[in-house]
Amino acid sequence: IAQTGTGKTAAFALPILQRLASAPRSGGGAGGRRPIRVLVLSPTRELATQIGETFALFGRPLGIRHVAVYGGVSEGPQRRALRDGVDVLVATPGRLEDLQQSGAIDLRRVEVAGLDESDRMLDAGFLPTVRRILGTTPRERQTLLFSATMPDEIRTLARSVQRDAVEVHVAPVATPAERVEQTVFFVSRPSKRQLLAHLLEDPAVTRALVFTRTKRAADRIADHLSDRERVDAIHGDRSQGQRERALP
Repeated sequence: IAQTGTGKTAAFALPILQRLASAPRSGGGAGGRRPIRVLVLSPTRELATQIGETFALFGRPLGIRHVAVYGGVSEGPQRRALRDGVDVLVATPGRLEDLQQSGAIDLRRVEVAGLDESDRMLDAGFLPTVRRILGTTPRERQTLLFSATMPDEIRTLARSVQRDAVEVHVAPVATPAERVEQTVFFVSRPSKRQLLAHLLEDPAVTRALVFTRTKRAADRIADHLSDRERVDAIHGDRSQGQRERALP
């Protein structure tokens, strides 16, 4: 159980890479390709990309290959990368199941399965898909489950896919990061945008992330700020290319 921003990506990526580097592959997979030994499931494309970048950064010097597969983009490049053989597969559940059904992915040699941001996968309705995917991996595997919160559904999932599990709490639930200062402004609705623009004029604010309740509101606020700030909006109606360009 760990809050976002506490370093859990490295907490599982580094031991996994050490395990792969210290234990050579025991034979090739289908067609002589290296088999998928590690599967990491993520609820979003952006998180899958971030996890993939961590494995690339630390795994490349070890000769360990990875690929991230997710929806919103063409399957072609992902299929080609899989044909070359990979050690680590990072995936969103929907795209992974699509590739499995078409025969592009074989998970029968997986040694480690990791579920990241499990509570967000619950919120997105992915748990049935996650169960089906794990059912295609070997019963003898190490299963890692990470979640900011532990609702009953996630605890039930953990009990069904893990044996003799060790539960680790990095910090109490809903604990803010130590370096985050929190301030609340009580302001009328018509004055919200003016206050936001005023706050962003502070020279100390070089980068800012603004959350809105709806996709439409995100677009409206981005338009409002575009005259004075370099601003972009990111939400579910944006293409994958637009979402990646919006992220720093």
